[in-house]
Amino acid sequence: MKRFYVRYLGGLISALLLFSCASRKEVAYFQNIDQAEARKAAENYEPKFQSDDLLAITVSAFDMDAVRPFNLPAVAHNAIPGSVTGELRQQAYLIDSDGHIEFPVLGKIKMAGLDRKGASGMLKTKLAEYIKDPIVNIRIINFKVTVLGEVKNPGTYNIQNERITVLEALGLAGDLDIQARRDNVLLIRDNGGNKIYKRIDLTSSEILSSPFYYLDQNDVIYVEPKESKIKSSAVGNNTFVVVSILSTLVSSLAIILSR
Repeated sequence: MKRFYVRYLGGLISALLLFSCASRKEVAYFQNIDQAEARKAAENYEPKFQSDDLLAITVSAFDMDAVRPFNLPAVAHNAIPGSVTGELRQQAYLIDSDGHIEFPVLGKIKMAGLDRKGASGMLKTKLAEYIKDPIVNIRIINFKVTVLGEVKNPGTYNIQNERITVLEALGLAGDLDIQARRDNVLLIRDNGGNKIYKRIDLTSSEILSSPFYYLDQNDVIYVEPKESKIKSSAVGNNTFVVVSILSTLVSSLAIILSR
């Protein structure tokens, strides 16, 4: 009978130890992303304007009076009712859900799907009816990237110059933690409503020539933890419960063996 109890309690202890260890499925994000990657990945990606981009568009030419109607200022009103005073700021144009902006004089213009060069050329052609030799400068005001996971300072970062690499974004987030996986960093990109998923190996120099080395607006980077951290985290969360149960089982086993 003693032998039966010993075997029974030993099996219980083993089961509890296995239960206390978390699996990757219980902790890591985006676990089924590899199947989507095979369907959505793009080999040659060229950044394009997309819905919700906020554009600053400046038109200039030799005749400054001619360009004035196309450079409307925005006024930040103060809190005094009826007041029209405030700080003058450059007008920004939000690309709507249909991909259009409302531009002075020209009206509704399709911008989503165009890159900077294509959008500038298109606007120059339209403006040529009103201005001689127009110059168009376009800048994304709300360019941002998000870094999540095993980094020191996860968060969303606004990028002023609209040009940032994967390594620079990770640098803004304080670099990867020691327990981060460097061979399986996930990049998520929105391309016209379709999600593109790309796994990046930071331990390989091939990343430097990858089409995903430079990030696009609204890109999300997720850094996955190592398996060892996943298991240690689960053990840490359940340590008190496991130790209490093990103590009870060991005490019971000692009583049985003493009889």
